[in-house]
Amino acid sequence: MTSTAEAEVDQYDSPWKEALEEAFPEFIAFYFPDAHRQIDWTHEHVFLDQELRQVVRDAELGRRFVDKLVRVTRLGGGEGWVYVHVEVQGSREADFARRMFVYNYRLFDRYDRPVASLAVLADEEAAWRPDQFHVEAFGCETGIRFPVAKLTDHTERLDALLADTNPFALITAAHLLTRQTRQDPATRFQAKRRLVRLLYERDWDKRRILRLFSVLDWMMQLPKALEAKLWQDIEDIEGERKVRYVTSVERLAIERGMQQGMQKGLEKGLEKGLEQGIVKGEGTILRRQLTRRFGPLPQNVLDRLACADSRQLETWADRVIDATSLDEVFAED
Repeated sequence: MTSTAEAEVDQYDSPWKEALEEAFPEFIAFYFPDAHRQIDWTHEHVFLDQELRQVVRDAELGRRFVDKLVRVTRLGGGEGWVYVHVEVQGSREADFARRMFVYNYRLFDRYDRPVASLAVLADEEAAWRPDQFHVEAFGCETGIRFPVAKLTDHTERLDALLADTNPFALITAAHLLTRQTRQDPATRFQAKRRLVRLLYERDWDKRRILRLFSVLDWMMQLPKALEAKLWQDIEDIEGERKVRYVTSVERLAIERGMQQGMQKGLEKGLEKGLEQGIVKGEGTILRRQLTRRFGPLPQNVLDRLACADSRQLETWADRVIDATSLDEVFAED
């Protein structure tokens, strides 16, 4: 059984997780090309999420977007297959390097196989680059040095990222554009629309488009009016290409809330029920956005969401775009 806390954490990191699972070879190729060249991709790579949970279940989670354990096969190596432990870290964490060391030795101790620890740093502090941890006593030394990919290093390569067919070039571009448009919703709208169009122009299959769109949508949040305009543009794009991918899936939460409201309307009046359904749908979406942005929500926040009216939800949804904490979202006017 998965606990409520674990489910909320899964929901929080799911966009990055799904993209990584969808295109793991491309993830390694883009961020860690040296490692990519040493892996035999003709053999299946296997994700070991439950195994990772068992090894690190008592460790502090920190502010990460995703952590994964993957079994891969090494090219021409005597050991055959090895483990790759990947962390995508969303913000500065004082003990990050120590945690990478702890995870590495726990995994090695459990499986007695080589473990490659790789870190993608998605924070905004250009100087923060933890890549090693060492302990020494009486001439005895132990520790770890691990490869790090820093998203801010690509800031001056935006055009190249947009031209790159690797899906993680697109995700990196979305991350950078999100930072650049923090105070400019109109420019963010234009950037997000451009990235969404690129998703379709790559001619990827439906599943890949949906998973990558989920990451873009999570990163590049817009005010409600611009979000509605983007949906119309997406429908136009899908009409041009004669497909129906993103719209039908991403609107399920809204539709589900409206349907529940209409069901209540049969009992208490259709108009009132529909209004309740719309509010509930808005609350469901806002809760998802907050959880993905800030991690598992405390009970007092859940209670406020449950009791809020449409105007309150709209105010909080607008604040999510630029807020750096839950306190900023729910600050008193």
